[in-house]
Amino acid sequence: MKLAQYLKEIEQFLKEYIEKAHCKTYVLGISGGVDSSLCAALARNAVGKDRLLCLIIPIESQKADEDDALLLAKELDLNYVTVDATEIFNGYVKTFKSLGQDFDRSTLGNLKARIRMSILYAYAQKYNGLVIGTDNADERYTGYFTKHGDGACDILPIAHLLKGEVVEASKLLGISNHLAERVPTASLFEGQTDEKEMGVTYKDLDAYILGGKVDEEVEKRIQHLHKISEHKRVPTPMPKEFDRGE
Repeated sequence: MKLAQYLKEIEQFLKEYIEKAHCKTYVLGISGGVDSSLCAALARNAVGKDRLLCLIIPIESQKADEDDALLLAKELDLNYVTVDATEIFNGYVKTFKSLGQDFDRSTLGNLKARIRMSILYAYAQKYNGLVIGTDNADERYTGYFTKHGDGACDILPIAHLLKGEVVEASKLLGISNHLAERVPTASLFEGQTDEKEMGVTYKDLDAYILGGKVDEEVEKRIQHLHKISEHKRVPTPMPKEFDRGE
């Protein structure tokens, strides 16, 4: 199947699901990154401008990140709200320090992702909406998402697209090269990039998932990431059912 055809199927999926769920709108956090940009384009095509609410949620963010999110909103003519959650995040940190807790930057980065998702769900509840997740196939395979943060959502439209396909799809839908080719980063701390944090490139990830040949050390790294993140991809574990019989 051609990628352009598959994008039409995703749009139809989004169009049908919102009606099936008896909801009025989709809610999406946009960062200026290619994944959320593609999700925004797909959702807008599927249900129209007035049934998509986008949120820009800076938390100690770089101005360039917010600028790119605003650029996307302008390019696609999106309805959006900016909610600066820096004060909320700092409140958490202040409380933790008062309790003698000093968390590392990875923990604090994940906290930012969970604060953002809490805000998205608050807006979704207010407007009878569904939260769109932006994880792609590479991120799902390696577990490169924050559990109950960006990994929490109601629908995953690009879950089966590899990173390279996400970039290509974004260009097909008219998203500028600046946004489509932006260095992938969750912007959880200064200087952070996806590839540095994972220890593997998206090019190698795409190749491995497609069954291609990659360097032995790269293969081991990918397999390790997949193994340790299994808990993120399965339903919440439960013990066997309680037998109330005699």
